[in-house]
Amino acid sequence: MSSLSLAVRDSSTMLRRNLLHARRYPSLTLNLLLTPVMLLLLFVYIFGDVMSVGIGGTDRSDYIAYIVPGILMMTIGGTVVGTAVSVSTDMNEGIIARFRTMAIHRGSVLIGHVVGSVLQCVASVILVGAVGVAIGFRSTDATALEWLAAFGLLVLFALALTWIAVGMGLASPNAEAAANSAQPLILLPLISSAFIPADTMPGWFRPIAEYQPFTPAIETLRGLLLGTEIGHNGWLAVAWCLGLAVLGYFWSASTFNRDPK
Repeated sequence: MSSLSLAVRDSSTMLRRNLLHARRYPSLTLNLLLTPVMLLLLFVYIFGDVMSVGIGGTDRSDYIAYIVPGILMMTIGGTVVGTAVSVSTDMNEGIIARFRTMAIHRGSVLIGHVVGSVLQCVASVILVGAVGVAIGFRSTDATALEWLAAFGLLVLFALALTWIAVGMGLASPNAEAAANSAQPLILLPLISSAFIPADTMPGWFRPIAEYQPFTPAIETLRGLLLGTEIGHNGWLAVAWCLGLAVLGYFWSASTFNRDPK
C-alpha cells in the first residue's frame, strides 16, 4: 500500500475506535452538552425579557435570536473538553505506547481523535440548535450560501479548538489535569459577546471580550444567520481559526512525537 493509503486506512480505524468509545461511554459528552442547553434555557426563560431590553429588543424572542449563535459556539468549546480528557486517558493508560510498537501510521492516532471530535461537535451543535429552534429561534432571511458559510465556520472553529484540546490532553499528566486545563474553552464564551454586546461592557473589561477568538466567531455566525453587520469580524474569525489550528497541530505533533520518558 502507498503511504497515503496506509494513513487513510489507519486513520479510519482510529476514528471508528474513538466513535465507539463515545458511544459506549456517553456520560462525559452528555454532561458537557448539558451546560449550554441549561444556559440557553436559563437566560431565555428567566432573564430573557430583561436581557432583550439591554440589546435594544422588545421581547424574549429578540434575545433568543441574539443568544443562540453564542450558545452554539459555546457548545463547541464544551465538547472539545471531552477530547482533551480522552487524549490524556489514552496517553496514561498505555494504549499509545502499544500503538507506537505497531506497524500503523504514526499520525493516525491524533487524526482519529481530531476527526472524531469534530464530528461530535457537529452533532452537539445540531442538538443544541434543535433546542434553540424548539424554543423559538428563527434565522432571518439567510440564503443557502450563508447557511453553508455558517456551517463551514462552525466546522473550522471546531477543528481549531480540537487541535488545541488535543495539545492540552497530550501535555497533561492525567485526565483530571486535562479537564482543568481545557476549562478556558468553556469560560471564554462567558466573557465574550455571547450573552450581551461587547460595547455595553465596562471600558476596562471590553478589550477582554473583543480580543479573543469567540467574539469574532460569534458575531460572524450571528451576521450570517440573522443578517446583522459582520464587518471585520469575518476575517478575524477565520484568522483565529487558522492560527489556533496551526498552533494546536504543531503543539500536538511535537508533544506526541517526543520520546516517552
